[in-house]
Amino acid sequence: MKQTLKKIIPNPLWKFTRGSYDSVKRIPELPAAYLHPWRRESRRRLYEMHSLHRGRRCFIIGNGPSLKQTDLTKLKNEFIFGMNRIYLLFPELGFTTTYFVSINDLVIEQCAGEIAALTIPKFIAWHSNRHFQHFPDDMIFLYTTYTGPKFAHDMTRRVWEGATVTNIALQLAFYMGFEQVFLIGVDHNFADKGAANKTVVSAGDDPNHFSANYFGKGFRWQLPDLDTSEIGYRLARQAYRKAGRSVLDATVGGKLTVFPKVDYNSLF
Repeated sequence: MKQTLKKIIPNPLWKFTRGSYDSVKRIPELPAAYLHPWRRESRRRLYEMHSLHRGRRCFIIGNGPSLKQTDLTKLKNEFIFGMNRIYLLFPELGFTTTYFVSINDLVIEQCAGEIAALTIPKFIAWHSNRHFQHFPDDMIFLYTTYTGPKFAHDMTRRVWEGATVTNIALQLAFYMGFEQVFLIGVDHNFADKGAANKTVVSAGDDPNHFSANYFGKGFRWQLPDLDTSEIGYRLARQAYRKAGRSVLDATVGGKLTVFPKVDYNSLF
């Protein structure tokens, strides 16, 4: 039914109708998203992080296979945003990322125990708060939503997910004042193909990430929405440029074309 209506209704009208419908659906979430004690404390913690790293540089690590061709030991003394199951690399690296970000409900549901055990500041989607029994001192819940494309300058309020946790990390880095942001491991290319956001179950080793066990056999995950991700990336590029800052793509062999490319090894 949804696909039939999408074909009949002109695209601008379809987007407006869908956005309006989803805005109405968000109404029941709003009281808790702003008034729940966990969210009130999260907002306080976020206020303290505003412009915390003004003028510095940071790295956002995607989890693509290209990380296997990237010397991550060079990042030991850098500010780093790690995402989703990046912690599988920590034992090999001998150090952790500075921050951790996860917003996908399926990832959080299946990995909540591992995420809660991390001893670094964690940014988690508020819609997944039910997967945590306690509210650690190093956790911050972000009020993220799926619709209403917009680059957030205020992370204490609603933040558009942009179909990828990388877009959330870009908005966080901007809010925290980073001057230069480098992307690595953002391959923007998946071996598994299919309808965007479709939930699938891994049948074996994961070919889409740095580890075969990342989304290993039996793990439930959603196929990527690369087109929507690029909308978010373009919004980020615009916001950073307008502020006199930059996002550069240092991914080895990545397929993303939104940001200027830079050689990873030249950064050290």
